[in-house]
This record gives sequence, C-alpha cells and structure tokens, in this order.
Amino acid sequence: MTGARIELVNTTGIFALDGGEWEVTNNIWLLGDDSEVLIIDAAHDAAPIVDAVNGRRVSAIALTHGHNDHINAAVALQDAVDAPILLHPDDLMLWHMVYPDRDPDGSLADGGVLTAGGARGSARVGVLHTPGHAPGCCCFYLVGAAADGSDVLFSGDTLFCGGPGATGRSYSDYDTIVESIRTKLFALPPQTIVHTGHGESTTIGAEAAALGR
Repeated sequence: MTGARIELVNTTGIFALDGGEWEVTNNIWLLGDDSEVLIIDAAHDAAPIVDAVNGRRVSAIALTHGHNDHINAAVALQDAVDAPILLHPDDLMLWHMVYPDRDPDGSLADGGVLTAGGARGSARVGVLHTPGHAPGCCCFYLVGAAADGSDVLFSGDTLFCGGPGATGRSYSDYDTIVESIRTKLFALPPQTIVHTGHGESTTIGAEAAALGR
C-alpha cells in the first residue's frame, strides 16, 4: 500500500527487568488510513494512543516484543479500541510478568502478514522474527510505505539509530541479535527507512555501514 499513513505517538514510563528500573520514552507507531490502523506497541499510557486512533477501526495491536515498556498499556488499549493483541509466543514469559492471568489474543510468526487500512486498500505488513534483544522480538516490514516510495521497517528494540538493541539482561543475547540483524534486516534494501521503538529513525544502509556489514 504505497503512501500508507504512518503516525507516531510518544509515551514515557518505566522499563523494569532484573530488579532494575529505567525511565524511557517509547515510540508507538500507527499505520493505516482514515478508516483503519494497525498499532505497533502499546507503551505506558493508552490515552494518547486512543486519541491518535481517533475513532478509527484498529486491525490489531502488534507487539514487537514482551518487555513491560512495550506492552504495559496493551490491555487498557484493547479495552478502548476492541482489537486483538498479538505477540510472538517466545516472549510469553515476559508478557506474564505484566499480565499473569491472561494470554495475548494471537501469535506472531516469522513470515506472517498483518493488514491495516480499509478505504484505500489493505496494507500488507510482513512479520520478521528477529530474536536477540528478547527471544520473541519481531520487526514489521511494509513495501513502499514512505512518502518517497521507500520501504519501511518498524524495528522495535532490535535495531536502533546507532546499532543493535541492548543485550546483557535476562533472555537476551548479543550474538543472536547480530545474527538476526545481519540475516533478516540487512537483506532489505539499503534505502529502507527504519522506525525504531525508542529514539530517532534511521535506514538499513546507514546501520549496515556502521556495523561493518
């Protein structure tokens, strides 16, 4: 779906893992059109996300991974917009740290396709399983979505402007995240715009050069 609208919502709160706490600002991405959107991540506070949805149908709440700062508004958001919550099953143990009494509504899988947008045709969003920052990390890929026709990747915490996401905490592994980035993400066109889970956007080409592809 060329020209799909991409909207950004920022929320701030606490990331907690392994007994530590850090204040973080998260990027929540909405993808779609005037009638329907896909929400990528649900961080800290559902209210500004609901405001951005502005009455549109929500096809799904797709979570890039199960760390609390990416999921801790998911159930409240679902209550407001009536959409299924999707997470890769390898991150269920992280999900249950926040929501011990319920599961997500559906599973993400490598090679899967999500949809968003109604009035002007459906956007097909590819799912890439990219473990490393967490076992169930996923990125979402959309062909031709940028204003200039470039492809767009929503990378969560797998790839940032400046390199791979953090490892060294429970359920993370540096070699695994580098392998995910090099085999899955660096296979994408270098002009692909990367919208991250925190901080500034980048491109595949810029990060490939920095990591010595």
